[in-house]
Amino acid sequence: MYQKGKSFEEISVGDQASFAKTITETDIYLFAGISGDFNPVHVDEEYAKTTAFGSRIAHGGLASSLLAPVLGMKLPGLGTVALEVSQRYKKPTYPGDTITCTVEVIKKLDRIKAVEMRIQWTNQRGEKVAVGTCKVVPPLAIDP
Repeated sequence: MYQKGKSFEEISVGDQASFAKTITETDIYLFAGISGDFNPVHVDEEYAKTTAFGSRIAHGGLASSLLAPVLGMKLPGLGTVALEVSQRYKKPTYPGDTITCTVEVIKKLDRIKAVEMRIQWTNQRGEKVAVGTCKVVPPLAIDP
């Protein structure tokens, strides 16, 4: 059985959650197939060597997608609806990088029963690969 996520009333400013994943070759090729983005900087090492990156990089959207398990499974959790996400890329993600996506509640929006969160994506060296914010509506509190 699934456990419902935290309701608006259960969430506090400062609450945090994260999810980490190592980005593999398989992830990059599957993401290319799913998204239709076969840019050679992602899938062709010889081409990527000629770019400023010096080798292939993962799709920005692949690292970004690690936000989904945080919001949908951890904080607020099951039943969450995303309203808005804003993101700025800071560094590339390379195959083999372990990316951790961390969210922190920075504001509660009483009028619409939503929360605003700061988002940070970091690699295994602690470098920020992206930063952003999001607004989400947590699941409704339901009495048993």
